[in-house]
Amino acid sequence: MSLLDQLRAMTVVVADTGDIESIARYKPRDTTTNPSLLYKAAQMPQYQHIVQDAVAFAQSVDGDRKAQLEACMDKLAVGFGKEILKIVPGRVSTEVDARLSFDTEATIAKARHLIGLYEADGVGRDRILIKIASTWEGIKAAEKLEKEGIHCNLTLLFSYPQAVACAEAGVTLISPFVGRILDWHLKDRGVKAIPATEDPGVESVQRIYRYYKANGYKTEVMGASFRNIGEIVELAGCDLLTISPDLLKQLQETDETLVRKLSPTGNEGESELPPPLDEKGFRWLLNEDPMATEKLSGGIRSFAADIVSLEKLVSKLIDQPVGV
Repeated sequence: MSLLDQLRAMTVVVADTGDIESIARYKPRDTTTNPSLLYKAAQMPQYQHIVQDAVAFAQSVDGDRKAQLEACMDKLAVGFGKEILKIVPGRVSTEVDARLSFDTEATIAKARHLIGLYEADGVGRDRILIKIASTWEGIKAAEKLEKEGIHCNLTLLFSYPQAVACAEAGVTLISPFVGRILDWHLKDRGVKAIPATEDPGVESVQRIYRYYKANGYKTEVMGASFRNIGEIVELAGCDLLTISPDLLKQLQETDETLVRKLSPTGNEGESELPPPLDEKGFRWLLNEDPMATEKLSGGIRSFAADIVSLEKLVSKLIDQPVGV
């Protein structure tokens, strides 16, 4: 059996892509998207019907250019999500505008709006995860949304305090970024490689997973942002792993025995509960972790930049006469 087939037997495999053809090829249960992936997908010829539907919707909106552009971006994200849900049996993650990462109320309003667009098209909220950056404001927004039955995926998560705060908030799922943690440590140590068994990103996810299971938290852990299949192998058994098409292909083409590394029934977890994190405590602990601080802010900037690029792309289309 391939590594991918063995992995599916112990972990939910999620496709980290907006490319619908890749999703159909590897048959994941769930799929995650982000502005970077949508920007790439929106430029592919095979998805222009989704882009054009979003543009036509925006052109029908009464309001100024800003309102039309916002309508187009939201409809585009939902349009890709709907197409993906025709293929996967589970959920799709749709991301809130990264520029709202430090605004709790605006994040809540955007999440409700996205869910409303899905529901208007006949897609139930049980099939949607709203992706929100793991800032203090984002976690507080997710806490409120979860109480409304809007399930959330807290992304750009790089540290233990972020994971603890998410669990206390009762969020559905977190996405700790393995590869980006590795990137930072490679640069910091001035080395070109770190073995997967010593990978700081892998170790971070292992610690979070064991802490959640030892203390009975329902929040799921989905490792994300992988740089190589060695990292994935070391997290076999994690609740979910979201994997790019390139690495899914490598896993599918590799025939080796896969050993489960994480188990919900394992007794090696961290059972001691940390003190409840208030805002001051959260910000201080995050500040004390230079890697997490840099990667969180850098990730938000990167996603925001891709949103701006996507807006420029669709803005030109909105200016075209209807039907052209």
